[in-house]
Amino acid sequence: MFNFGWGVLFVLVNFTFFLICYRWFGKKGLYAWIGVATVIANIQVVKTIEMFGIVMTLGNTMYVSLYLTSDLLNEKYGRGEAKKAVWFGFFTLIMTTILMQMALVFTPQPGDFAQESLNSIFGWMPRLALASLTAYFISQFLDVRLFAWIRKFYPSRGQLWIRNNFSTMVSSFVDTLIFCTIAFAGQYSLPIWTEILLTTYVIKFILTAAGTPFLYIARNYHPDEVETAQTR
Repeated sequence: MFNFGWGVLFVLVNFTFFLICYRWFGKKGLYAWIGVATVIANIQVVKTIEMFGIVMTLGNTMYVSLYLTSDLLNEKYGRGEAKKAVWFGFFTLIMTTILMQMALVFTPQPGDFAQESLNSIFGWMPRLALASLTAYFISQFLDVRLFAWIRKFYPSRGQLWIRNNFSTMVSSFVDTLIFCTIAFAGQYSLPIWTEILLTTYVIKFILTAAGTPFLYIARNYHPDEVETAQTR
């Protein structure tokens, strides 16, 4: 039960930081969130936890927040800004992977205590990065397209939850399938792999629904208008 209670708090803190980032820094904050969340999600995913007897990976909350961010950009600033943010996240992950792999090559001095820990986390990163880059690239652009397409049929402000939930739930399934196949196939037994795949998607499904109220709150913010007025 500890993991569940801590997990609820963890989700609330994540989404609250998402709101603060947009409230304080506007559209620039959303780009920053994309960059930070992409890296953090790929670090957290290395850790597996158990909740109610089910094995799952961390990183799901951060990853769902990426969909919230691209959907918010799509909603308020247009499809072009959402696509630009996806490319920014793509670049951030490539940059982090290359720099950390180069850092691991350095020979540590005898008293160093960080190399082993860094290698435990970032030594996985080439495979995780390949899985994440492939899944991220396909699913995020799919989400942007789906969101814009659904808006043609459900354009009103009150129907944001339909646009967000449908586009995210479809694209997150594609993301989960691609990521788990590349990252974990052969690393775990088939039953564990299947469990991770299914639980990861179910968790993303739940988190998407949980994040919808935060998206509505963020949609009502107008931080860029305040910033423009202050600079005049």
